[in-house]
Amino acid sequence: MAAITCISKLSLLLILLSVSSLCVVRSGSLTLKNAGSIPPTCKRIECPSYDVIQVGNGYEIRRYNSTVWISNSPIQDISLVEATRTGFLRLFNYIQGKNDYSQKIEMTAPVLSEVSPSDGPFCESSFVVSFFVPKVNQANPPPAKGLHVQRWKPVNVAVRQFGGFVSDASVGEEAAALKASIAGTKWAAAIEKSHRAGHASVYSVAQYNAPFEYDNR
Repeated sequence: MAAITCISKLSLLLILLSVSSLCVVRSGSLTLKNAGSIPPTCKRIECPSYDVIQVGNGYEIRRYNSTVWISNSPIQDISLVEATRTGFLRLFNYIQGKNDYSQKIEMTAPVLSEVSPSDGPFCESSFVVSFFVPKVNQANPPPAKGLHVQRWKPVNVAVRQFGGFVSDASVGEEAAALKASIAGTKWAAAIEKSHRAGHASVYSVAQYNAPFEYDNR
């Protein structure tokens, strides 16, 4: 399953760029040969566009264009998997026409889960689950009760790719591996600066596949 895990909004003044999220993308281990590749799902449905600006050891820096998302209010749960399922069901109803315009919207990828971890192993974390809005709807996304629009400016993200189904156990391990891979780089310094600025979200997981797909995840 392709997916992205992103770590908080930040600004990187060294190169005068806005950097919003440190992210992990699932789709197999990261190597030079698949740098710049897109998840197979994005050959069938619309996904955010990006350019690869740097490939490092175990990570990739991408420059994403402006994006628009429709998002749930924060969901409190001990499980990312369960919170994402809850949030996605609301978003699926939204694109099926349960919005203020009664308008059906084309499916896109990814579904993004922003994670703000709890302070303890058995405490609830906070998850904001979002749907990437198709370009045709981005100027005027249909409003809906309990959902809100997020408009992101162009951003850089650090990406780590891994394969298979998302699990609560694997997500933390992959986020830690991404953090370790950028340790000592300017990206790590920018993320630390963002945390000091009070940005709540620590990372995000962007999933690209339907739950019942088992190939090319």
